[in-house]
Amino acid sequence: MRAAPALTEVRDALDVSVGAFVDELARAGVRHAVICPGSRSTPLAMLLDAHPGIRAWMHLDERSAAYFALGMAKASREPVAVLATSGTATVNFAPAVVEAYYSKVPLVVLTADRPPELRGVGAPQTIDQARLYGPHVKWSVEMPLPEATDEAARHWRLVAARAAAAAAEAPCGPAHLNFPFREPLIPAMTGAPAADVAAARVTSSPRCARAGDIEAIADELRARRRGIIVCGPGDDPDLADAVAPLARALGYPVLADPLSGLRCGRHDRSLIVSAYDAFLREPVAVDALRPDAVLRFGEQPTSKPLVTLLRACEEAAQIIVDADGGWTEPLPAGVRLVRADAAPFCASLAAIAHVALDERWIRAWTSADASARNAIALHLVEGDELTEPALIADLADVLPHGAAVFAGNSMPVRDVDSFFASSGARLRFMANRGVNGIDGVVSSALGAATVVGPLVLVAGDLSFYHDMNGLLAAKRHAIDATIVLVNNDGGGIFSFLPQAQHPERFEELFGTPHGLNFAAAAAVYG
Repeated sequence: MRAAPALTEVRDALDVSVGAFVDELARAGVRHAVICPGSRSTPLAMLLDAHPGIRAWMHLDERSAAYFALGMAKASREPVAVLATSGTATVNFAPAVVEAYYSKVPLVVLTADRPPELRGVGAPQTIDQARLYGPHVKWSVEMPLPEATDEAARHWRLVAARAAAAAAEAPCGPAHLNFPFREPLIPAMTGAPAADVAAARVTSSPRCARAGDIEAIADELRARRRGIIVCGPGDDPDLADAVAPLARALGYPVLADPLSGLRCGRHDRSLIVSAYDAFLREPVAVDALRPDAVLRFGEQPTSKPLVTLLRACEEAAQIIVDADGGWTEPLPAGVRLVRADAAPFCASLAAIAHVALDERWIRAWTSADASARNAIALHLVEGDELTEPALIADLADVLPHGAAVFAGNSMPVRDVDSFFASSGARLRFMANRGVNGIDGVVSSALGAATVVGPLVLVAGDLSFYHDMNGLLAAKRHAIDATIVLVNNDGGGIFSFLPQAQHPERFEELFGTPHGLNFAAAAAVYG
């Protein structure tokens, strides 16, 4: 029977294997690690904190920590690591992991675990953590116990490089690594990474549509002059400058969801339509503006009237451009899916798709947009009361160039879509629209605020309640952000749904009033 390893041997093994792993994470572009306190995760926590190429962010609450890392990765467009100790602490990462998977955000999820001999025998703080997050990660691996050998160090480097690459390669998403550790848990901390060899690197190239496919799409669109371009939520910094020339070449108005990045900025916005959520509620407008071609980029739009219009266009040619291998259309009838990166696709199509423009079609959309915006502005000026629409309109007036808006789900993101007009201000809009949950929004916004700024979070009261623990990060890390809290004492969005027609049960089951004083909550967290 092999004797138990000596304490110095275990500590050296931690230093060699875990040290190599952390060093390779930094080489692979991981610059930030969000760390939650715990005993079993000590080797990773200490070595991440000690590495000069990685900034450690301590977070006391695992659920908020994971969303904080999510917001940081979303804003930076780079993989961020997040670490928890063993047991139920790891389960609290799950909501943010799921959101990262569906919103395509690069996370490297690190969970510490008990060694094999302590699993399934009643040891405390021990659960089955293998493939803990199921299908909601791009890659999951169970790490071996650390060893003080060059072979082990090379393997741990390779895994670190693969994890960072898996998270960052399109479509981005989370990778999960589970680490069993024996005691003692304190590494030797020699400071010299072992097996100092470069692991493999992954280089991604643009995915371009074939020339023949571009020609076929151009031929189809030339025969359909009454078309629109719909840009839904997405995070492609090259899309705005690429779509504008295509819109001019085709003569198609661009319906820009604020989360698309096209509604505001210094790019050509002459064909941008932003008030569609208002005027597409009118049946007369829908009949007059029904397109015969729809070219779509990004995820499904936020606006329900716009989605309803798209559903009604059964005879229209609907072309969805998506390079990530997913499917962004629940109803597949009549849809053509193009697997290509948006910017090169737009450039290739714009170069050959020039058509005789239908000026009346363009004016119909731009006039409806201007009329709706003017009507909204007049209505807001007439009222003295602070309302959610007025709040969003005021926000649009005061945000400086370079600012960011993080919108909570339910009503805030819909209010931004409806009432935030197109402007030349260079603004960035973000939200957790992967699964549209209301949890984690405070932490996500504060994580994003470490990368971009100035940042304003617009959140509903239930969203704020779900993530009040996230406020502690603002104090601990001196994060500068503004939170605009829309407090209507419950779930305001349900007032717009059929449930509101049942007043005898509506308030308790759906309105969910809470009566909380959030000023007191803010004071608790300093």
